[in-house]
Amino acid sequence: MRVITGLEKFLEKEKTKYNGKRIGLIANYASVNSYFQESKNLFYKDSSIHLVKLFSPQHGFRGEKQDNMIVSESYQDGETGLPVYTIYGKKRYIETRLLEDVDALVCDLVDVGTRVYTFIYTMALAMHACRRAHKKIIILDRPNPLNGITLEGNSTEKCFSSFVGMYPIPMRHGMTIGEIAQLFNDEFKINCDLDVITMEHWEREMFFDQTDIPWVYPSPNMPMLDTTIVYPGTVLFEGTNISEGRGTARPFEIIGAPYIDSAKLLENLATYNLKGCKLRPHSFCPTFNKYKDELCHGLQIHVTDRNVFQPLVTAIAIIYEIHKLWPKEFRWKEPPYEYITTKNPFDVINGTDRIRIVIESRGSLDAVIAYFRREEDTFKKVRQHYLIY
Repeated sequence: MRVITGLEKFLEKEKTKYNGKRIGLIANYASVNSYFQESKNLFYKDSSIHLVKLFSPQHGFRGEKQDNMIVSESYQDGETGLPVYTIYGKKRYIETRLLEDVDALVCDLVDVGTRVYTFIYTMALAMHACRRAHKKIIILDRPNPLNGITLEGNSTEKCFSSFVGMYPIPMRHGMTIGEIAQLFNDEFKINCDLDVITMEHWEREMFFDQTDIPWVYPSPNMPMLDTTIVYPGTVLFEGTNISEGRGTARPFEIIGAPYIDSAKLLENLATYNLKGCKLRPHSFCPTFNKYKDELCHGLQIHVTDRNVFQPLVTAIAIIYEIHKLWPKEFRWKEPPYEYITTKNPFDVINGTDRIRIVIESRGSLDAVIAYFRREEDTFKKVRQHYLIY
């Protein structure tokens, strides 16, 4: 049966609870129903919903901005005439004054199942704002595109907390955005007035293409479901001088740098038991971002079995070997990264410095994997209390 999203369920069954209420909406162009209609327009055209303002996450409401590009603080939406306030700019939170003329805030964002994707922290900060302003927040639940079972990675250590890791959850968390909201609210004591509008017919083992919901890429470098599957690992390349494929048609699926010898790298990686993928030599010239218009050599990750593929372990193995083979050319990215100015960006992404230390000291990757398994087991026990499906 087709999965019914929280958006569709809200409009069909729940909206009557909010008749006459002034509604603010956090969404973007990817917040659509099964007919590709945006939640913004559905709310605006519904006479029973009094939509008064819009809020946009990172990349802007239309997804027009690349990573770390600042969107105008406020502007008028061309279709509805409503004010749009960006909550990824000089300020990443909703000011209390902006909720004075709102009775309830609705959040309809597409998450990609990875800790560092900023939309869940935009939601968390909106929850904080609603608590301060004594307003209700309504989360319209959507599927985790990577399924709701698999976990991978360590939880963020407190000293590495950031806007790509505000709370201690693994890199691949295996939760829907509604479940994450419940976890944040109760486990981490946000304590806002929260209402999660659940989905119907979603099952935890589903990947996104098993839901019959249309895929609209939620940000400029997340074009396909294939991208989301490798992203929990290849996002680590943002913390290095290796291109993560931005400026190409396959961001995060291809990686490289001018100094890499693809054949030598793949020869070394052949000694690893990297599950569920095939690594193929690949060269490319990014049109923007790292190494713009320069010839890069590296590889493409082809996922052959997504049920056993471990994106984080795979990416760490690749970085480990590049660091070992080209120690003079390889560099960690310099701060700042996501507003953090004092810590190594690679550590910020990982939520720990342990992985970098193992790579630099050429320590045991088996020890890193064992660390991940312990962290996953701990989080699984916490997560269990907040699962809806």
